[in-house]
Amino acid sequence: MELIRNKPLELQQKVLFDNLKAASQTQYGIKYGFADIKSYEEFRDRVPIVSYEEYQPEIERARKGEENIFWPGKISWFAKSSGTTNAKSKFIPITKESLETNHFAGGKMMFANYLEKHPDTKIFKRKNLRIGGSADIYQEYETKFGDLSAIMIDNLPFWTDFMNTPNREISLMSDWEVKLDAIASSVVKANVGCLTGVPSWMLVLLNYTLDKTGKSNLHEIWPDLEVFFHGGISFTPYKENYDAIAGKPMQYYEIYNASEGFFALQDQKENKDLLLLLNAGIFFEFIPMEGNALDQRKAVPIEDVELGKNYAVVLTTNGGLWRYMVGDTVRFVSVAPYRVVVSGRTKHFINAFGEEIIIENAEVALKEASNKTGATIKDFTGGPIFMQGTEKGAHEWIIEFEKAPNNMDLFVETFDKKLQEINSDYEAKRYNNMTLNAPVIHAARPDLFYDWMKERGKLGGQNKVPRLCNTREFIDPLLKLNQS
Repeated sequence: MELIRNKPLELQQKVLFDNLKAASQTQYGIKYGFADIKSYEEFRDRVPIVSYEEYQPEIERARKGEENIFWPGKISWFAKSSGTTNAKSKFIPITKESLETNHFAGGKMMFANYLEKHPDTKIFKRKNLRIGGSADIYQEYETKFGDLSAIMIDNLPFWTDFMNTPNREISLMSDWEVKLDAIASSVVKANVGCLTGVPSWMLVLLNYTLDKTGKSNLHEIWPDLEVFFHGGISFTPYKENYDAIAGKPMQYYEIYNASEGFFALQDQKENKDLLLLLNAGIFFEFIPMEGNALDQRKAVPIEDVELGKNYAVVLTTNGGLWRYMVGDTVRFVSVAPYRVVVSGRTKHFINAFGEEIIIENAEVALKEASNKTGATIKDFTGGPIFMQGTEKGAHEWIIEFEKAPNNMDLFVETFDKKLQEINSDYEAKRYNNMTLNAPVIHAARPDLFYDWMKERGKLGGQNKVPRLCNTREFIDPLLKLNQS
């Protein structure tokens, strides 16, 4: 951690050229002359920045077993996630190198940092409660895919089962309802010292476990529980829920990771800013966001970032991603060392529960629902209904119709089913209402969005109705105005 704080530029240069050297004889490396690149400027000028959609053909070839496309050898694992505009799922390549020097190394640094900040901790004598996704085999291509957590669990050394609960077999179950009960039955017998996972899924498990045991708080089950390492979605809407069920004060430490890599972690006890991991196989670049637009030609390495600006994140990884736009935006709050806060996405989105709904998903589902019910939509926006106590979350939408649906219940049902069909993460959260209840849709009065935009001083062709928001910033005032 001290190297990251004290020698950031040297570490990033080493990562870049280590990755270029490793992939110099791959098809991608030969195409762009990796072996001859001697400076960052040459790398920037030769290698294009790509989105998932642009990189997908290479990924699909690798999934079919073709070797040496963008990383040496055959890639056997692909982490499945959502967020692409033209397919239900993304498949992110996971190499042996990215597992060892990034995903696993990030976890080790997370625990080491906690020990540094809390030298009297007992978590290393206790169990870590984890939730893993199901690991399925993509039979047609003979390569494996699954949630990143499942891939990591499947590749961990056997002895780590002594440190984690539940065991590997339960962690990799596919049926969430069966798995939930199996996890709860297993973990109540363990002496748990820490939790690691996504806040929404973990909260479902913890509430289920409390209900199953009849206990009123977590410390009645696990007296030595002291910390929750969380990531994947914003923790802010969930903190009150965790405080309410904890029983006594708990530590919360945030991490910033995704299928593409382990990017940053909270390295200070009180300050929630995230230290970028600059020596973990990822070379970072940043494109300044100007409004909702970005100019790829303005991508800069870490030494050229400015405080307070929003940047789209571009990754070059030892998982075989080259100048890949991950879709997140960050804002630098420190450059000595390099610390960020995650400020959003390059597109409007809802990701309050790990579902990663993007505007294209919403538009496709609304079109399907409109076609089935004879509706015509003028304007819409959507946001989350956050979990409260044991209540599940949901999405809430307000839609102004030019022509109302002939059957509103069918409209809602069709919209929900189509979202599940095109977005695998939303589908997983909606499975039997385990994390998300069915969406709530309100029909807006005529001219609601016009009046709202006028009230905000946002009339004019250059101003657009925000379609999605990860908070209730837009939904709440619209609902209030709709009743006036």
